[in-house]
Amino acid sequence: MSSLGVQLSIQDHHVVMDNGILRVTLSNPEGIVTGIQYSDIDNLLEVLNEESNRGYWDLVWSSPTSTGTTGKFDVIKATTFKVILEDEDQVELSFTRTWDASLEGKLVPLNIDKRFIMLRGCSGFYSYAIYEHLEDWPAFNLDETRIAFKLRKDKFHYMAMADNRQRNMPLPDDRVAPRGQALAYPEAVLLVNPIEPELKGEVDDKYQYSCDNKDSQVHGWICMDPAVGFWLITPSNEFRSGGPVKQNLTSHVGPTTLAVFLSAHYSGEDLVPKFKAGEAWKKVFGPVFIYVNSPYDGSDPIKLWDDAKLQMLMEVQSWPYNFPESDDFPKWDERGNVCGRLLVKERYIDDDYLSANCAYVGLATPGEVGSWQRECKNYQFWAKADDDGYFSISNIHVGDYNFYAWVPGFIGDYKYDVVISITEGCDIDIGDLVYEPPRDGPTLWEIGIPDRSAAEFYVPDPNPKYINKLYVNHPDKFRQYGIWERYAELYPDNDLIYTIGVSDFTKDWFFAQVTRKKEDNTYQGTTWQIKFNLDNVNRKGSYKLRVALASATYSELQVRVNDPKTNRPLFSSGLIGKDNSIARHGIHGLYWLYNVNIPGSLLVEGDNNTIFLTQARGNIPFQAIMYDYIRLEGPATSSFSKKI
Repeated sequence: MSSLGVQLSIQDHHVVMDNGILRVTLSNPEGIVTGIQYSDIDNLLEVLNEESNRGYWDLVWSSPTSTGTTGKFDVIKATTFKVILEDEDQVELSFTRTWDASLEGKLVPLNIDKRFIMLRGCSGFYSYAIYEHLEDWPAFNLDETRIAFKLRKDKFHYMAMADNRQRNMPLPDDRVAPRGQALAYPEAVLLVNPIEPELKGEVDDKYQYSCDNKDSQVHGWICMDPAVGFWLITPSNEFRSGGPVKQNLTSHVGPTTLAVFLSAHYSGEDLVPKFKAGEAWKKVFGPVFIYVNSPYDGSDPIKLWDDAKLQMLMEVQSWPYNFPESDDFPKWDERGNVCGRLLVKERYIDDDYLSANCAYVGLATPGEVGSWQRECKNYQFWAKADDDGYFSISNIHVGDYNFYAWVPGFIGDYKYDVVISITEGCDIDIGDLVYEPPRDGPTLWEIGIPDRSAAEFYVPDPNPKYINKLYVNHPDKFRQYGIWERYAELYPDNDLIYTIGVSDFTKDWFFAQVTRKKEDNTYQGTTWQIKFNLDNVNRKGSYKLRVALASATYSELQVRVNDPKTNRPLFSSGLIGKDNSIARHGIHGLYWLYNVNIPGSLLVEGDNNTIFLTQARGNIPFQAIMYDYIRLEGPATSSFSKKI
């Protein structure tokens, strides 16, 4: 490890930071990373690309009247360069682009300040950006923003993002005809004649490597000769939208590595922040750490992944960093902390309070119950409770928040109604909080596990023609391409029928209620049946059907009871969801919970009861519902046992 101080060289068109370990070149004044020299490689970035297409911040923005998630793509090129700090221990550079009325309609109405930091003795560099919208500026939508790095395709072939999600990857050339054959959408390509023959017949799709924010702290690439690793480390999720289970892209064929801060993937337009005219807003995205490593002893290059994970833990423990110079990034003593305990009161399971074991707890912008999963403008701060429900949320920005939570094993969302005001250096103990999940009566039957995911249901094997070998015999089998098509093969003529007490949801409940493709290549909605027995029926009582959805895409859920032909369903969700989780190989998107009252007069004693679940929309293969959990409750006065 070099002990040289950090050196800065300012040239006419480039700026160079060098600490004796690596040398980073940025364009002046645009602030594009054009070169990273490390080890025996003169540039880790793709030298075949234009300089503006190597390492860059970008965004997608649109007019306030637009709908959907698409807009104008903008590689952010600054117009002013400034040295913020320069000494032997640290260099911090600023590349800014300012907005004025003459740019209306041409550039996103934001002031953007991109920062790059290099420290003495550090095998990498940091980047963050400050976005600001002033009060007298026009409205706009910000559909996406991220930092991206395009690595050399002749060097980086091995990608790693988790212990069980790493592999040799195809080359970008393999995705282009005639080597690659496009499938149902542009991102998915069948490799028909790849440069590496062992990849023939596999499917490549960048969405197969998506990851929940909570699990996406380090990912990147390894060059085998010479052995070099390139990693993007995200030490905090506070600046990402949508909370801990929001999914984002990571690394994919290119070789490309991303830190996505804001996107509508697996959620749709709900996670596109829409700024009104005159709405003041400022946010810091990052810092993230770009880490490069090489083995000290000539060991297996794959072990660079283990070193990258250790470095990630060090970065997490160092958060919030004390070295960024911007006053907009608060240091640890300018933040606050909240602790407490979350308990669960579920009278039909236990008379005593239950600990909210492994609950997800967080502070986010004040809003309605569960609003955090659609919140996309401000900061969020999340932690996980311990086995006894105790939690500590640290390093929270000054401001007003609601406390939100959800507990695996229980349906619904919790919100603490008192607004929590965070001040500098505060330590707030909010004591014991009690979540009472939705419940009217005893459980008569249930399907699935209430965990906001459809992973426990039956995920079929993929068509052998369309596999990614990484996900063969893998717990994430749902990431295989085309498994939605297996439904029509399993149920060619009639839809799924599930019998309570006989069927097994891990084998008999298809992971998604998809459309069925007909012979004329059109699609139709599907109706699933749940058959169940009732020994006694309270004809004057009210039963409750709880339907928790893990995802929905342009769908309509209709519920009928014991009469599938009634024109008017007992319940309809209306058109819901733009998650696109099926096509993007996810097992969840946004969470929905519906509570349907079923009059006892609609039910009968014996085993002739059927609930019909219809996904009524059918235009494309990806219109679908993923169920998280379904439960039927008896009337509150029933004498059924507390626990099924």
